[in-house]
Order: sequence, then structure tokens, then C-alpha cells
Amino acid sequence: MAPINPPPPTSFALLSYPAEGVVLVTYNRPEKLNCTRAADVVELTKIFQWIDEEPSLRVSIITGAGDRAFSTGADLTEWQSKISAPGAQPGAGPGDVPGAIPLSNRVGKKPVIAAVNGLALGGGCETIVNCDIVVAADTATFGLVEVKRGVAPYAGVLPRLIRTLGLQRASELALTGTTFTATQAYTWGLVNKVVSPETLLDEAIRYATLIAENSPDSIICTRAGLRQGWETASVVEATRITSQKEWADLQRGQNIVEGLRAFKERRRPNWVPSKL
Repeated sequence: MAPINPPPPTSFALLSYPAEGVVLVTYNRPEKLNCTRAADVVELTKIFQWIDEEPSLRVSIITGAGDRAFSTGADLTEWQSKISAPGAQPGAGPGDVPGAIPLSNRVGKKPVIAAVNGLALGGGCETIVNCDIVVAADTATFGLVEVKRGVAPYAGVLPRLIRTLGLQRASELALTGTTFTATQAYTWGLVNKVVSPETLLDEAIRYATLIAENSPDSIICTRAGLRQGWETASVVEATRITSQKEWADLQRGQNIVEGLRAFKERRRPNWVPSKL
């Protein structure tokens, strides 16, 4: 189903709609292993802001064009040119420009599924750590390789990685810069499922469809509660924040009424777009 409101223009990403309520965002720079320039990060920021506000969409999938890379993160050639320019100032990274919120540091409202089809290095690996569900091809390779290039994984991954893996495993990945397989990522809890490259997108779409068939209000509220639990130290405080905001808004909406009525009447609910 086509979206109600047109997406923002983009030269970096391809957008398609493989299932109802689902958008597939494909990084389309395969000749450069889908690395991102500053302008690309700004484009992606606008795309995911649009997804959050687009009433016909409930979940997104991100993947990379070609069979070699999901994304290898920042375009290091562009970065090197910026910091070498006369009078260069700190803050030359691709996420350090006005209007840019890297996906690795996005909060947002709606869930994102990563379909990792190849190399996920640097900012590409940072991105998958911040995705809600990760499906990886068995040929995928992951790595926080920034330390090998004189930079650091500064775009949100370090505190998130600590909370997902713990200090010692996070330190191993971030401080050594070594790469690791999809199987190891699955074993350590960074990946939900490892599949063949041929079935990767089908599996990601399956997950997305399972989410998209649910109440759009409930999806947003539940994800907000999960994120608060991930990002807030106190469980009680995280619960309070979600209860006072998303849960309160959900209870004032139409979908809670429709969902409970459909249960009573033993039929499928007819959801309306979320206003959360």
C-alpha cells in the first residue's frame, strides 16, 4: 500500500512497501559498500522522521543494496577531506552536521528491523545495535572498527552496547576493533535470527508483518516502554514515564476500544492510524 503522504526526496535510499504497514529502506550505494556521507545521514534523518509521522506505516526494515555490505558506516574519504581542510574544526563526522540524527542514536516512535546482508562495520554496526530486531545473513560480518582508523564509535553505540552485552564483551568489541560473525552476534544477543542470504528479506518481512498486524497504538506504547527500560536506570522510573505518556495516550485512543470490542465479538480488529 502506498503511503498517504509522500516521503522526503532522497538520492541515497530506495523505498519500497513489501507488506501492509511496512516500509523497506535500502541503502543504495553498493559501489561504496553503502557507506554514508553527511548528506546521506541528513536524508535518512528526514526519512525516519517521516516514517514516524506517516499514518499508513507501523514498522520499517533497513538493508543494504548489493550482496557485499549492509553498511560500512561513515564515508571515511569525505571525513578525511573535511578534517584536512584549512581551518577545520572539531565535529567533522557525518553525524555532526545540522539536521542529522544517525540511526545509531535515533529514539523515534516506530520499530526498525535490520536485515543485515553483508558487512556491518563502524557506523553500520552501531546502527544495528540500536535496531529493535536484527536478522542477519549467515555471511554477514560485524565490527566496531573505528579504533583502527583513529576515530571512535561516538554516535550512541557505547552505552547501548554496555546495556546489551555488559562491560567485558562490549569492551572486547569496541576496544579491539576486531570483526565477528553473525553466529557470534546471535550468541551474544545482538542478532535475533541468522538465516541464509536468500531468505534474509523474507524473514525480516515476516517479523515486520507480525508487528504491523497489531494495534499501532500498542506498538508505539510497548516500544516506548522497552526503550525506557533500556535507557533509564530505574525500572520504576521507566515504568512511570511510559505510564504517564504513551500508556495514558493509548487509553484515550480509539484502538484500545476497538481491540477489546473485537475480542468480545470474536473478530479481527479494524485498527485506525495511531495518534500517539
